[in-house]
Amino acid sequence: MARLYKTSTTGAELLLNKLNIADTFFKRGWGLLGHKTLATDEGLWINVGNNAHTFFMRFSIDCIFLDSKMEIKKILSAVRPFRFVGPYWKATSFIETAAGFAETKNLKVGDHLYVVN
Repeated sequence: MARLYKTSTTGAELLLNKLNIADTFFKRGWGLLGHKTLATDEGLWINVGNNAHTFFMRFSIDCIFLDSKMEIKKILSAVRPFRFVGPYWKATSFIETAAGFAETKNLKVGDHLYVVN
C-alpha cells in the first residue's frame, strides 16, 4: 500500500496512509465501486486519466486532479454520487478521497504531491 505526501517548505506532510494505485485497466474501471465508505486516511490514485465519475457510488468524494509533475491542477470537493466531472485537460491523473479531505488538509491548486510505495 502506498502513501501520499505533500511537499512544503518545512518538509513532507503525510496526507494519506493508505493510497491504492489503480494502475491497470480493471482497477481503473472498478475504482471505488463496492465501497460503503472511505476512511479519512484512505484514497485511490487513478494514475492515467483526466476525468472521473461517481456512478453507482454510495458516498461523496473529493477529486484532486494532477499533472505529470504531481502538481495539483484542480480540486473538486464533495462530488456526489452519480456525477461525471472533467475532463480537465491539464491533468494526467487524479486522486479520489473522502469528501472534505482537501479542505481538512488545506490543499490548494499549485501544491505538489508525491507517492511512496
